[in-house]
Amino acid sequence: AQAVVSEGKVYASGSVGCDKDFVLVPGGIKPQTRAALENLGRVLKAAGSGLQHIVKANCYLSNMQRDYVAMNEAYLEGDPPARTCVGVVALPLGADVEIECIAEVP
Repeated sequence: AQAVVSEGKVYASGSVGCDKDFVLVPGGIKPQTRAALENLGRVLKAAGSGLQHIVKANCYLSNMQRDYVAMNEAYLEGDPPARTCVGVVALPLGADVEIECIAEVP
């Protein structure tokens, strides 16, 4: 499942920065981060929530040293939610970033 709603919260599976055909967007970490968030936003909307309702996010980076600062520059602006960022060996489709979250259903 892309998301599960339970007790007023959406538990969204990880999203990577790909298009509707599951092809990674070009340009590296910033465009992939933006696309991952757009994909996550669509999943949250379908579940009755939205990016603005995220209370906790987990970000996975395939190259923490190279991409951490740039990912932060493209990440949610304003008052971002609590977040954990972890370096991993590999991600689906060879992605640079994957983002999963928990969001409230207003």
